[in-house]
Amino acid sequence: MISQTDRHFDARCDDRDKEGLLRQPGRKSIAPLRRLSPFLTRHKLACAGALVALTAAAIISLTLPMAVRRMIDNGFAQTDGGFINRYFVMLMVMAVALAIASAFRYKFVIGLGERIVADLRQEVFGHITRLPASFFDATRSGEISSRLTADTTQVKAAVSLTASVALRNSMLCIGGVAMMFVTSPRLSMMTLVAIPLIVVPLVFFGRSVRARSRVAQDCLAQASAFASEMIAANRIVQAFNGEDAAQRKYAADVELAYESAAAAIRARSLLTGFAITLIFGSVVGVLWVGAHDVLAGALTPGALSQFLLYSVIAAGSLGSLSEVWGELAQAAGAAERLFELLDEPTAEAPATPTFPLPRPAKGTVEVNDVRFAYPGAPEASVLNSLSLQVKAGETVAVVGPSGGGKSTILSLLLKFYEPGGGSILFDGRQLSSLSAEDVRKEIAVVPQDVTIFAASIFDNIAFGRPGATREAVIAAAMKAQAHDFISKLEKSYDTVVGERGMTLSGGQRQRIAIARAILRDATILLLDEATSALDAKNEAAVQDALESLMRGKTTLVIAHRLATVLKADRILVVDEGRVVEEGTHSSLLSKGGNYARLAALQFGEKIDTGEVSAA
Repeated sequence: MISQTDRHFDARCDDRDKEGLLRQPGRKSIAPLRRLSPFLTRHKLACAGALVALTAAAIISLTLPMAVRRMIDNGFAQTDGGFINRYFVMLMVMAVALAIASAFRYKFVIGLGERIVADLRQEVFGHITRLPASFFDATRSGEISSRLTADTTQVKAAVSLTASVALRNSMLCIGGVAMMFVTSPRLSMMTLVAIPLIVVPLVFFGRSVRARSRVAQDCLAQASAFASEMIAANRIVQAFNGEDAAQRKYAADVELAYESAAAAIRARSLLTGFAITLIFGSVVGVLWVGAHDVLAGALTPGALSQFLLYSVIAAGSLGSLSEVWGELAQAAGAAERLFELLDEPTAEAPATPTFPLPRPAKGTVEVNDVRFAYPGAPEASVLNSLSLQVKAGETVAVVGPSGGGKSTILSLLLKFYEPGGGSILFDGRQLSSLSAEDVRKEIAVVPQDVTIFAASIFDNIAFGRPGATREAVIAAAMKAQAHDFISKLEKSYDTVVGERGMTLSGGQRQRIAIARAILRDATILLLDEATSALDAKNEAAVQDALESLMRGKTTLVIAHRLATVLKADRILVVDEGRVVEEGTHSSLLSKGGNYARLAALQFGEKIDTGEVSAA
């Protein structure tokens, strides 16, 4: 029975769906585990070995009661004890054979579970890396990490030990029931009457366990997501004395996860207790009838002993299956969450088939009457009939107030999103008709929010061109004015930086990102505040490196600091999602419009003469 407390926890955890992935309607069975079958078929030899070992162990176990029956009915009638000795030797041989079969069963099944989960993790992670930006806009990274770790661990337990126990007990249960009929059809028919009373509650409670296990896993994922955010932002948390508040929030989430898990445990406890009571109660009743059959001479003591052993094997196996069913139901909830990730479409279906980009790429970009709103906020239009052109080898700067849509232009060029209207052309081809992979090969990006991985500096720079030589990486770092500070580190380019590069300064992180873009040597450069974290001295040096790199390349520069775009071929002023001004620095100053006002605010430009005074 579901308590009011359980319903309360269910409702509270269900609220998380508004923040992350919406779960699919839960199926009340272990059906999600069936989707693991493709992973099983990849390892047919291991599956065959596990099945042979399981079958051998079950057959050996089922032959033991037959030996006991013969010994009781025939062995005790012998006076020299030789018959009994031979049977005990045979039983010892069977015990050794059972041990060997069990060892192989463990080897094959556990190894298969590890292999399948490793494959599953790789496939899920590979799929995640190809999901569209809109997915990550709506999903917390901690939630995804929880699925890759906690949920895969749960599936591993199910595929290895739990599945092994389930298969073994299923074989023993079926074999035990069959041999019960061979031994005494009358007593076996009486036993069958109790089976529906056992199976129906088993299925009912199994559904309840699975539903509660799913809720508990969702709550734990929510707690993990919050913990990941707080750990990543630990300096901000400490700077605002937020440790206690973060601890209280995490403790509340963990407590909710615990209480949800406790609800699942209560359901499993009821399931186990109810099943065992019915199973062994029915066995005791049947054996009472069998004992009277022995007294009446209708059954031999050995036959009753054989029936007793088979009934114990069948009942014990069925009782274990009740526990295993709960574990499988719990793992099914974890598998369902993983397959939800795999079911996420990697990209919106293109309106037209995609084609490869002609080589070599020229790098011309044309944006015509583009309209766009982010999927999470379709009512808030970001770009409104925006149009711009960038010629091959031209440097165009885009400036304007925050929120005007400047960075969104880069996201559309990288095919993170599809425009809601209008068209984007790359080398005269519709961007929508080009492969995202081909387009991104021709683009190097230096974002404002630099991403540095928890790896060596060499690996971080070489990420721009996998397989690059050490000489090429060092040359790129030198052009980005990063070589000097890298050389002073204890392990130089082999220095492992902390998560998100926290051991580096903001300027050092940005120079590594610039070196990464230089190494890529792409046709188009997208610079989003590429020098924003540098001091005046380093900014001038890096700007020289970027200017050298930009020669002959199409460059789109997003900037708030106008000093970084003075040498651009053209400057576009974007406001409220459209281009409101276009020209060179001096021509825009002479117009006395938006750009001139921005210049006056930043470094005291005199609008009427274009002379620069010290800010």
